[in-house]
Amino acid sequence: MDNMQRPIKVLMLPWLAHGHVSPYLELAKRLSTRNFHIYLCSTPVNLSSIKPKISEKYSSSIELVELHLPSLPDLPPHYHTTKGLPPHLMNTLKAAFDMASPGFGDIVTSLGPDLLIHEFLQPWAAEVAKSHGLPSVVLFNVGAGTISFMFHMIKNTGNKFPFEAIRLHDYELAKIRKAADDSTARVNEKDRVLQSVERSSNFILLKTFREMDGKYMDYLSSLLGKKVLTVGPLVEDPSNTEDGDSIIEWLDKREKSSTIFVSFGTEYFLTEKEREEIAHGLELSNVNFIWVIRFSVEESVELKEALPKGFLERVRDRGLVIDGWAPQGKILEHPSIGGFVSHCGWGSIMESMKSGVPIIAMPMQHDQPLNARMVEEVGVAMEVKRNKSGELERLEIAKVIKHVVAEKDGDSVRKKTKEMSDSIRNKGEEELDEVAEALVQLC
Repeated sequence: MDNMQRPIKVLMLPWLAHGHVSPYLELAKRLSTRNFHIYLCSTPVNLSSIKPKISEKYSSSIELVELHLPSLPDLPPHYHTTKGLPPHLMNTLKAAFDMASPGFGDIVTSLGPDLLIHEFLQPWAAEVAKSHGLPSVVLFNVGAGTISFMFHMIKNTGNKFPFEAIRLHDYELAKIRKAADDSTARVNEKDRVLQSVERSSNFILLKTFREMDGKYMDYLSSLLGKKVLTVGPLVEDPSNTEDGDSIIEWLDKREKSSTIFVSFGTEYFLTEKEREEIAHGLELSNVNFIWVIRFSVEESVELKEALPKGFLERVRDRGLVIDGWAPQGKILEHPSIGGFVSHCGWGSIMESMKSGVPIIAMPMQHDQPLNARMVEEVGVAMEVKRNKSGELERLEIAKVIKHVVAEKDGDSVRKKTKEMSDSIRNKGEEELDEVAEALVQLC
């Protein structure tokens, strides 16, 4: 590839979530060092958040391309992202994204890329690429365990999934059925996923690594009849994050591995009951903590009012509660962090594994329960068990936190996580070389 006269031009179209756009940018950076020129396409509100992350080193090889969604009454431009999006507008955002297909076609015509990399809920993107004579490849921002479970359910209805560790509880199945009944989406998402994969070239890409996901990657490949290639964790270098100095200073005063980080991602907002049980669980654990709480733009509430009475005063010597945002990557890399209370979004799992931080799993929605079961099976996490109604309970939260962070019995989880982290860091760029070569072959 080094002898090629011109770089291969790749157009990337991730889903409209920061947790999806960010890893696409990391992949763009890695490919740009292998003679690729990247056009990263998203809505202006998403691009504005990642523009500062493109240093001068990448400024000539990565271009940001604006995709404008149609103007809908309930969906002004600042809602053209999942970040801070009121949950009831999610299907509206998906519909608006679909409606942007003609504009995306104009972008393809204007840029003349050599190939498209896109996500699995946008089969129309692959269709646009095909109409322009371009190959397309699907990149999944989730692990092979969860994806193989999903495709097994789609393709093998009635047959038992061959890996017993990955399963859904009754209360989770009930929630999925209710969401399906309540959904106003016009197109079945199963069909969208199948179409995206079928239209992908002879392989798909996964944001994961074989040491964690190997057996599931092999099963997924057999299910789809396509090769499965990994692009690694695609985690941003924490040193690129400029904010959060006061938090790091607070952590500097804590002992090694004595503190947990608590965060549930950018798309999930805790209910009052969940906040109460988590707060009491943290208090009962007697472990130092940093807790990031987010509220939807529609929820007007003061942080003190959102938590149990007197909680902030009682934990002020060992707890830091933050409203809105914190530099997650920087925090997880800090030597004082000994555990991560996480919703188990795949991006957060990848960050935790790269940093060598064991996970206290509290999955909330979507793929998160399956992700949680998988990382627990691998031995890098312990899940907080819920009651039969699917509710969190403070005593269980405190018990798992203490087990993972402070007790002798948690040694195996801590050791396994360290081994996984060392494996990721030592592997280098081998998987990206294989991906780059596969992409070249398509062109």
